[in-house]
Amino acid sequence: MARLTIERLTKRYGEFRALDDVSLAVADGEFVAILGASGCGKTTLLRQIAGFDRPDAGEIRIGDAVVSTPTDQVPPERRRIGIVFQSYALWPHMTVAENVAYGLNVAGVKDPERKRRVDAALALVELNGFADRPPARLSGGQRQRVALARCLVTEPSLVLLDEPLANLDVHLRASMEREFAKFHERTGTTMIYITHDQAEAMALADRIAVMDRGRILQVATPSQLYREPADATVARFIGDGMIVPITNVEADGPASCTTEVFGYRTSMRREPERPLPRAGHACLRESALRVSDSATVGVRASVRAVVYQGGHYRVDATPDSADDVPLHFIAGEPSSLRAGDSIMLTIDDGWVIPQPAQPDG
Repeated sequence: MARLTIERLTKRYGEFRALDDVSLAVADGEFVAILGASGCGKTTLLRQIAGFDRPDAGEIRIGDAVVSTPTDQVPPERRRIGIVFQSYALWPHMTVAENVAYGLNVAGVKDPERKRRVDAALALVELNGFADRPPARLSGGQRQRVALARCLVTEPSLVLLDEPLANLDVHLRASMEREFAKFHERTGTTMIYITHDQAEAMALADRIAVMDRGRILQVATPSQLYREPADATVARFIGDGMIVPITNVEADGPASCTTEVFGYRTSMRREPERPLPRAGHACLRESALRVSDSATVGVRASVRAVVYQGGHYRVDATPDSADDVPLHFIAGEPSSLRAGDSIMLTIDDGWVIPQPAQPDG
């Protein structure tokens, strides 16, 4: 196991900054997900950690050793990093055991040590008894576990997982999420998990680093990301947050305030002790919106669509005072709501988006 430290890393392709001043610290034994949409820079960051590319600025350390700078680069094979790709990348003409042993063969490890380590790796991913099977006779989840065993058999200090569940169906993904979580719990290996799927990241990671346009916007626990997004981009990306304007903001405690949202006054959470602007934006979650029993208290809105999602309905609406601001909430079944209905919405919770710090002077 090893901690990973990335400091002010930049990678350019011509004028394009694929990585722009990226910093990240991963503790020994921590499971961190790098989360973002396609093109955000997460795969470029993985290639930098693995040693496939050289940075234009900044440095990477694994443990206490500097492994990447613009002038010095430790090659991938000397970094003690294991990588699991989404495509499995198994040799079809080799058995499971031969696939797992490949890295040991390259390193010159001989039997009986080689067999001991292969057997131990297969036991770790619960594939005892599969050593002599060809990959073609395995399920997708079993192939992914072989790829994980092949990575682990070399005893890496750091494991990189590059969208490892992307090629699996929904039910198998859920099963493999449990496998990855159990594996991390058993081994305590430091793991970096690259994904565009926030449900995977939320289910697996100790912390999540959200990337956009080559920058890390926020690093936090899954709960913190959902409840306290650092900016509007994170709020919209994580959990389909709704960004609404707020006015007449007044602090009523170290971590709370009252605000007006479309003329409706309500209480919201805020970053403790941070100065509050009189106006700004807040993030609302669908669980915080509900149809009011009152005909006069709340936000008057118009229902735009009602979509059944199995056991409940997603209701899309817009405030009458700002029909360009989309809202959505969940209604249990049975529900009488229909497109075109006029409703009053109560807002039970919200998070004031922190404003950027002003430079001194």
